[in-house]
Amino acid sequence: MPLFETVCDLEEGAATLQRRHHGVIEVRDGCLSSIHLRPWPTLVTRLRVWRDNRRRDSHSQQDVCRLYYDQLWSQPNFLVLKYVVSTPGTRFATARLAALTLDAIAEIKRTDAIVCEASNARLSERLLDRWGWQRHLLTSSRRHYIKRLYPNSAPLASPRHDLKIFAPTCEKTTSNDPSAVSTI
Repeated sequence: MPLFETVCDLEEGAATLQRRHHGVIEVRDGCLSSIHLRPWPTLVTRLRVWRDNRRRDSHSQQDVCRLYYDQLWSQPNFLVLKYVVSTPGTRFATARLAALTLDAIAEIKRTDAIVCEASNARLSERLLDRWGWQRHLLTSSRRHYIKRLYPNSAPLASPRHDLKIFAPTCEKTTSNDPSAVSTI
């Protein structure tokens, strides 16, 4: 098994994704570019954050989002969303696709949950709630979140928000009446 591998298609690379514990999801221009698999976990330091901020500013017009995730050896039923890097030119659709790709990897790995610490204040409680994340470790001063995926967990529901992110598809009408309108 090579130390570094790259997967560009989730279906074709499912066996590889299931086997590997650490990766970087890269989405460019609203499309999955690649998933880079690595042999070691992501280490986030102040130096790395500073370096990524400088690099981000020099590539500000690009539409890129990278999600760094780890599957802990001691807790293989959990994925940890460790770090997210995006440029100022990143569109919402690109960031959303990166998050959905992480959900798909979690499904391939059959993990019970994804956990993260939302250290950026721009990640609002409302957004995380809409995407199915719940506050976790309420006694901590940090903002810990969990997205439960296992079959015995309560369904993803928010008491305050509708979890439908995209509008449902339109159903075609079978009526020949031109005034009939399709329902959404």
